[in-house]
Amino acid sequence: MKKWKLPVMAMIGAQVFVTACNNNAATGDKTADSAAAPVAAYDTNFNVEAEAFADIQVLRYQVPGWDGLSLQQKQLSYYLYEAALCGRDIIYDQKSKYGILLRKTLEAVYTTYNGSKDGADWKKFEEYCGRFWFSSGNHHHYSNEKFLPECKYEYFAELVKNSDQSLLPKEQGETVEAFLTRIKPLIYDPKVEPKVVDLRPNVDNVVNSSNNFYEGVTQKEVETFYSQFDTKGNAPSWGLNSKLMKENGQIVEKTWKVGGMYSASIEKIVGWLEKAVTVAENDQQKKALQLLIQYYRTGDLKTFDEYSIAWANDVNSRIDVVNGFIEVYLDAIGKKGSFESVVSMKDMEATKRIKAIADQAQWFEDNSPLMPEHKKKSVKGITAKAITVIVESGDAAPSTPIGVNLPNADWIRKEHGSKSVSLSNIIHSYNVASAKGGVLDEFAVNDTVKARARKYGNLASALHTDMHECIGHASGQINPGVETTDKTLKNYASCLEEARADLVGLYYAIDPKLTEIGVAPSKEVGMAEYDSYMMNGLMTQLTRLKPGEQLEEAHMRNRALNARWAYEKGKKDNVVEFVKKDGKTYVRVNDYEKLRDLFGQLLKEIQRIKSEGDYAAGKALVETYGVKVDPVLHKEILERYAKLNVKPYRGFIQPRLVPVVDGDKITDVKVEYPESFYQQMIEYAKKYSYLPVKN
Repeated sequence: MKKWKLPVMAMIGAQVFVTACNNNAATGDKTADSAAAPVAAYDTNFNVEAEAFADIQVLRYQVPGWDGLSLQQKQLSYYLYEAALCGRDIIYDQKSKYGILLRKTLEAVYTTYNGSKDGADWKKFEEYCGRFWFSSGNHHHYSNEKFLPECKYEYFAELVKNSDQSLLPKEQGETVEAFLTRIKPLIYDPKVEPKVVDLRPNVDNVVNSSNNFYEGVTQKEVETFYSQFDTKGNAPSWGLNSKLMKENGQIVEKTWKVGGMYSASIEKIVGWLEKAVTVAENDQQKKALQLLIQYYRTGDLKTFDEYSIAWANDVNSRIDVVNGFIEVYLDAIGKKGSFESVVSMKDMEATKRIKAIADQAQWFEDNSPLMPEHKKKSVKGITAKAITVIVESGDAAPSTPIGVNLPNADWIRKEHGSKSVSLSNIIHSYNVASAKGGVLDEFAVNDTVKARARKYGNLASALHTDMHECIGHASGQINPGVETTDKTLKNYASCLEEARADLVGLYYAIDPKLTEIGVAPSKEVGMAEYDSYMMNGLMTQLTRLKPGEQLEEAHMRNRALNARWAYEKGKKDNVVEFVKKDGKTYVRVNDYEKLRDLFGQLLKEIQRIKSEGDYAAGKALVETYGVKVDPVLHKEILERYAKLNVKPYRGFIQPRLVPVVDGDKITDVKVEYPESFYQQMIEYAKKYSYLPVKN
């Protein structure tokens, strides 16, 4: 899944995403000049905010339109919902081989500690639990850095000693003292597994990343191992669903499948998928689900490609699902897929705008600034829609994308097409929560920018997301004979791909074509996006970093790369500038047309890098423009954000599906909206813990 993560409060207040297609222009009225009321029937009294802790605000989302589904569609959704949650253990183990051990320890203490829970130390422990569950481990979900409890080890030890010993994941016969000695460095030593993904240049990115994709092997050994596989043409994504490690001095793959690694969870997933097959909406959806089951049973990546093609061809089903080892962001060299699942239903009305863009995909490709040889002569089958999320799990939760494009394999996208989606109800909750923030007033350079953002910012952001997913990831092609992107661009592949997709959206943001097809009322919409994007890439996203940190996460790097490159290259003409007012720094765009031209130049170069597999040029771009942080500017931004009391990260509690049963038949399925993230984590621990603890 090419995934667009929302930079939430790292952007200005209006740089949040409106529910897809809630503007008149999207439905054909080209005279509309602002967002209208959402089409979907949202409960305006619904409280989107839940707990807040550390740097995180937990939100809730609604599932409008659920009651309009047929019983068959509700049953299908319920089976896919259960299949999604049955994979929950996997992401914890993928992030660290100690992930489940530590999670079960925290669960035991949180639920059975028999002492006082009123003091400051308990609150610190509780916050650590929240951070751990939110990140599916003790590495920050965005920065990848290990985080430690604020409470002292001595207090933590007392918590463990005064909890139900039978629930602690101790080895047989192990004393609590020995258990504590064993887990102390895993929790409290910052040098043990310091970073889950290490993207630094000139180091062994495999050895220095603490994820559980590799064990006892070097990056060179990994690359040598996979060099024996054919990676040209229609080759599978070798290594996507396995751990690579050494046994008796020999490198072996541990495939994630029934009977292999993660079998206990995958068997449960398969069981629910088999139920889903019995209520599939049509033959194409049934075929895709059967191929997914076959893939999980065999681990055969060629079968996964067959499934991906069948899934991409299922364009008529109302209910849809992503379930598998998809994203490779958690692997520094971009081979191993993290488990995730998204169950959704098509938002019928909200799909109109994104479809209008997809229908013009060939025009956008033909008129892009790419070299002619890097353009697709025929853009195949982009199925674009807005979706209402029903549940997310694994790497898609609690921190979620707001736009996705699948499948990932370039050759499948080229020959069979792809699906591009906008997550409309997730976006709606972000919008409601962000309306309370004061970031726009603090960071926008002047009243003109503020007014434009308030009028067009939501629509501008939504359009950029649509174009990023729909025509961005689907654009361009790799030169004949060039191997897959992860092999040629390695640890820079994800950042460069996201930068490329961003630039496609930015290049067309102020194009008259958007007004012509009825998705934007004027050029002002794109100007609002330029204001916001440059300010975010140059300044406000830095609120997510601690003092002294550099940019690591792929999406943050790509935004910095695009913004900084354009700023530096446009200095001569003063296209974009930093201005000082009352001792504060602001970003001002002075020439929107020249900025568009700069975005086009960079897009052309990044596509060349991808098409030709030019690792050296890709590395130079990212390291020069996408990594370094100005410490003085960073300090100022952190101080200004601190006064706003705005959390820089957000994620979601998932709705709960509850079947209504009469005998052995499901007669209905209800949606419930839990109010506590902590309680949901304990509920999940009781219902969806299948993998054994690794001691």
